[in-house]
Amino acid sequence: MADRPDLAAMMAPLIRALLAMETPILAEHDISMWGYSVLSRLTDGPVRGQAVLAEAIGADKTRLIDVLDELQERGLIRREPDPTDRRARVVAITAAGSQLRDRVRRAIQHAEQPLLRRLPPEDRVAFLRGLHRLADHVRGGQSG
Repeated sequence: MADRPDLAAMMAPLIRALLAMETPILAEHDISMWGYSVLSRLTDGPVRGQAVLAEAIGADKTRLIDVLDELQERGLIRREPDPTDRRARVVAITAAGSQLRDRVRRAIQHAEQPLLRRLPPEDRVAFLRGLHRLADHVRGGQSG
């Protein structure tokens, strides 16, 4: 497939469509995209430092503070002093945050089904597996 569009050219319309599909779901669950991104990242476990969290989700650390404040006020996350560095905070998801993240994720994945069904089942499995591996690689994971 030497003569194909570049990845960004192929992904950009898909990303726009997915974001447009997710926006009303996030609004229905009263959470921002950044708030959902925080809860999703914290699924892997607590993060040492708000700056580390901001980098992990691609957010500006100064803008993330308001998001974290709101999530904490709602009881969706907790920020506690890092036992190894009292100047830093460990950010962790709460049970309520996990429940909200799970509800939002299920709603988003349900809404994605019509798009995914446009692929034959074997292509769908390969697409999701490949996308997962590429995302892990970009995040610095072990896959790929």
